[in-house]
Amino acid sequence: MDSLITAAAHALAAGDPLGALKRVALRDDAPALALRGIAMAQLGDLVRAKALLKSAARAFGRREAVARARCVVAEAEIALVSRDLSWPAKALDAARATLEAHGDRVNAAHARNVEVRRLLLIGRLDEAERMLSALDPSPLPPAARAAHELAVAGIAARRLQTKTAHAALSRAAEAARKADIPALTAEVENAALVLKTPAARLIARGEERTLLLEEVEALFASGALVVDACRNVVRDERQVVSLATRPILFALARALAEAWPGDVSRSTLLSRAFRAKHADESHRARLRVEIGRLRAELRALADVSATKNGFALVPRRAGEVVVLAPPVEERHAAVLAFLADGESWSSSALAIALGASPRTVQRALEQLAEAGKVQSFGRGPARRWMTPPLTGFPTILLLPGPLPSD
Repeated sequence: MDSLITAAAHALAAGDPLGALKRVALRDDAPALALRGIAMAQLGDLVRAKALLKSAARAFGRREAVARARCVVAEAEIALVSRDLSWPAKALDAARATLEAHGDRVNAAHARNVEVRRLLLIGRLDEAERMLSALDPSPLPPAARAAHELAVAGIAARRLQTKTAHAALSRAAEAARKADIPALTAEVENAALVLKTPAARLIARGEERTLLLEEVEALFASGALVVDACRNVVRDERQVVSLATRPILFALARALAEAWPGDVSRSTLLSRAFRAKHADESHRARLRVEIGRLRAELRALADVSATKNGFALVPRRAGEVVVLAPPVEERHAAVLAFLADGESWSSSALAIALGASPRTVQRALEQLAEAGKVQSFGRGPARRWMTPPLTGFPTILLLPGPLPSD
């Protein structure tokens, strides 16, 4: 490898893309194309970066499998940053295997971190954790170690293991300091803000306040009966009952929990669960049926007792009943939560991340655009959606999910 290529690679490793481009901007050989692609990616021109890396991968010969694999890893990272979740994950897995087989541990670790970040983005925490646990970060250079610790923190935060997340972020900050790459330091600082931003609202005894992630973790260990509107479950310290597929039952449970220790009138329950403005005998009969079903679902956690005016929730073990609600509740809050990361998303990528149909997501985006909450640019397959981060609104990292015991 000639001196200019070596110097450009060192500049990129130090977070100096302009310095790298000064050395290889006018060259079209395969190594120069690859370095130019990575430099353009660091400068934010992802379209140009992707084209350059594809050209570099084609230019490398068959005997240069490692170089081609590195190009694939760089392409995968660009796809992740640009929220192209349809990019073939198998190609990244094959590239990582190639790098591991040839002893390139640093780039193989980077490939693994890219895979983990993608899995985190689409909510596959178990797979991400298994993949991360297979890597020993101790021999990695500081930049790669920081990326690894960020992934550890991301998993821990989503599992509400805040002490683990704090420790991982501290290690990431130290590694970023040693790497001396400003962009990496900024990424660690932004990740740390997650633990300082309201993640949910607590509603109890007619009062409401915001909670940080560590406070949500403490709430679940407190022994209280929690009606969790972030995941549509009812839980105490020992057991979780999911009502995610039973929206009427969950609406009833939430109404009863918000009124605890008092009761809720039948008319209020009819309005909350069925949106009935004028209740007739058929509505009352349906309410009795649904209350019976709720009793059956919650029998291990609480009873639903009839009162003179309506019904009341009576916990079996817990001494307190509370509601845990998202920081912001509106019809398309999940879409806004993903867009709040400041990146531009395609509707197809949002559909993959949300596990929803593309048409459902497209309708949500159109309604949010009409309300002035999101904006788009581009047309057809190149159309992207984004919104500036909203004050007090959770990013996807703040969404609890899957919570302990789920």
